[in-house]
Amino acid sequence: MSGGGLLVAGTTSDAGKSVVTAGICRWLVRQGVKVAPFKAQNMSLNSFVTREGAEIGRAQAMQAQACRVEPAALMNPVLLKPGGEQSSQVVLLGKPVGELSARGYHGGRRQRLLGTVLDCLEQLRGTYDAVICEGAGSPAEINLRRTDIVNMGIARNAGLPVLVVGDIDRGGVFASFFGTVALLSPQDQELVAGFLVNKFRGDVSLLEPGLEMLHGLTGRPTYGVLPFRHGLGIDEEDGLRVSLRGAVRESVVAAPVGEDVLRVAVCAVPLMSNFTDVDALAAEPGVVVRFVDRPEELADADLVVLPGTRGTVRALQWLRTRGLAEALRRRAAEGRPVLGICGGFQILGERIEDDVESRQGRVDGLGLLPVRVRFAREKTLARPEGEALGERVEGYEIHHGVAEVLEGEPFLDGCRVGQTWGTHWHGSLESDGFRRAFLREVAAAAGRRFVPAPDTSFAALREEQLDRLGDLIEQHADTDALWRLIESGAPQGLPFIPPGAPA
Repeated sequence: MSGGGLLVAGTTSDAGKSVVTAGICRWLVRQGVKVAPFKAQNMSLNSFVTREGAEIGRAQAMQAQACRVEPAALMNPVLLKPGGEQSSQVVLLGKPVGELSARGYHGGRRQRLLGTVLDCLEQLRGTYDAVICEGAGSPAEINLRRTDIVNMGIARNAGLPVLVVGDIDRGGVFASFFGTVALLSPQDQELVAGFLVNKFRGDVSLLEPGLEMLHGLTGRPTYGVLPFRHGLGIDEEDGLRVSLRGAVRESVVAAPVGEDVLRVAVCAVPLMSNFTDVDALAAEPGVVVRFVDRPEELADADLVVLPGTRGTVRALQWLRTRGLAEALRRRAAEGRPVLGICGGFQILGERIEDDVESRQGRVDGLGLLPVRVRFAREKTLARPEGEALGERVEGYEIHHGVAEVLEGEPFLDGCRVGQTWGTHWHGSLESDGFRRAFLREVAAAAGRRFVPAPDTSFAALREEQLDRLGDLIEQHADTDALWRLIESGAPQGLPFIPPGAPA
């Protein structure tokens, strides 16, 4: 017999679907429920490699951690990795299968993936007591409904009830809830069980009359009002949005252990991927992490990080156009720390030969590391382990670029020259001992009296964040009603809402 299930949809992107899904998963597993996450199709530049070598969305890996299970390709069968505004790499069951334009994907390929998606979901439902599915964007994207495999398409084919999440901090949440349901077909509307308000600030009693009116207008209850909490946007999906906006994120810093803080500037390159690599730095007391896009913003940085990117050559050109390339060269010449990760590592090398990603052939890199990179058609997906700075390190690799390291001091799979470091390994800074050793080197080179905290555990901090998400659900949602909905794993058959606003 298949396990129960639920689809968490949202009125918009960034409504909070990922964190609500993770919160429900953590709440369920604390109740002794064997639960798994699922997202049929994910568009994200933040990805992760499972132990079997499959690439999935980083958010689904985080949700698996919330469930206390190993991430698996079944949990995110289709991953789209944007290569710009018009095309994406399609990753199917953890392996890349080609590059498609948006028109090509929505025009036919997407619908053909429905059978694969449903098979994956059914396998999970046959193994777990409950599967909590996450939608994408909005279920009311009526222009895409015919080929939908992630919102109402999966809900209808799998018989899942739907919980619609709305971000009240943006304003207009009642109109968003009503409009979302009103735009759906009668058959899709029958699947919508109710609503969940996210990011509420203030006195809930002032909101209750509106919730009652919404119930009267739609026939659907609200399953909870989650208060606004800082620091819950873990493993966000959209590095593309961060890179386009520039300096939009800055870490909240705990008091330093030593006399100084350490300032980290992350270059917000185009198509930035896995910017979650610096989350472990931001978790350190006394470390300030900010995203930058101007050369003058590097001046007071003790460490500059060049992160991963889905467009290495494009990011290199952007750095040159913005004047950041020259600023990085000056830093390296002065012996000031620079760390390149994955695409950032490739940019720091002598040259790039790319007939795969940008198809621009041979391009000169920044020449700060003795490395030559050739892009292979086969993608490297791995979970390496090793040692650096006298400490054990674990990471994961996701790249087409193959690096030939000519000289320099070995550093993981890359090298270092002076205070310029480069590696393909994502996630290495989550290894606590290595992170502390690396920060001590950075502080010494920067002349800072900074001391890493001796007891910061990134894994423990992540567990605390996931428990906070579970607490939000347990304390602010109608968990009895929510469990009945999940356990039934069936649509509600609620009344149809005629299109258009009520009189």
